[in-house]
Amino acid sequence: MSRSAGALGAGPSAAVRAAWSASAAARTARRRTRVPWAVRFAAAFIGGLIAVAAAAPVVAPQNPERGSLGARLAAPTLRAADGRAHLLGTDHLGRDVLSRIIFGARVSLAIGFAAVAVGGAIGGGLGLLAGYHGGWLDEVIMTVADAQLAFPFILLAIGIIAVLGPSFRNLIIVVGLSGWVTYARVLRAQVRAVRRREFVDAIVALGGSAPRVVLRHVLPNVASTFMVIATLELARVIVLEATLSFLGLGIQPPTPSWGVMVEEGLEYLDSAWWISVFPGLVLMLTSIVVSRTGDWLRDVLDPTLRGA
Repeated sequence: MSRSAGALGAGPSAAVRAAWSASAAARTARRRTRVPWAVRFAAAFIGGLIAVAAAAPVVAPQNPERGSLGARLAAPTLRAADGRAHLLGTDHLGRDVLSRIIFGARVSLAIGFAAVAVGGAIGGGLGLLAGYHGGWLDEVIMTVADAQLAFPFILLAIGIIAVLGPSFRNLIIVVGLSGWVTYARVLRAQVRAVRRREFVDAIVALGGSAPRVVLRHVLPNVASTFMVIATLELARVIVLEATLSFLGLGIQPPTPSWGVMVEEGLEYLDSAWWISVFPGLVLMLTSIVVSRTGDWLRDVLDPTLRGA
């Protein structure tokens, strides 16, 4: 009897403790793999936006560049003066706001993805070189990066656009160059940490060349970080493109762009607020959901946050 009481007082057995640990680990794994509702909404919104932008000629109810002076500044309605439905109203030239927002999504997403590709290729490549080789190459790359951070980017954008002229290609170049520093600085730190690990030293000692080590062993270890930066940068460059277009340095009228639409409606905020408000809301919502997706990817892919 006393032996049984002692056993009960000693606490749970090793098997019970192991079962509790396994159960806790399983609950932690389920929490980590569970996708929050906000992220599901963000993914659905991004997917829907991409689908609508790709099928803009079919989805858009009207030609985004064709106006109707008889229906200019029409409020959101199912039947305007021209006999057509304008669910989000018309602008000062009688163009359908909804159709222009849909076609503007093509411009914003195309420039956003292209600029992320340009910035990621330049910044990612320079970050890999600086982090792996170090030395004078690291000093030169980081000095150039610090110089760009110290210089107001809007002045740099004005200078480049003034020389090259406003166009779709030049806007991609300018917006892409604005983000390479983030890739370079973050990936440099990540690569330096991987470079000091034992398995890299072993591969180098066995005769592995620098390109093979970087592409086969270092790059896969920093790929998750690159994905998170790219997602967060996508939200930034979409807003930056709209800002440059708003200032007249990006997409030029009559091509529909969210930034151009916001600028065109400034003079009519007191009488036709929908011209600026609706594209501004779509721009804000797109930026929020893309940023939220990037935050979730960071939490899932960052090993330092596991179990938090």
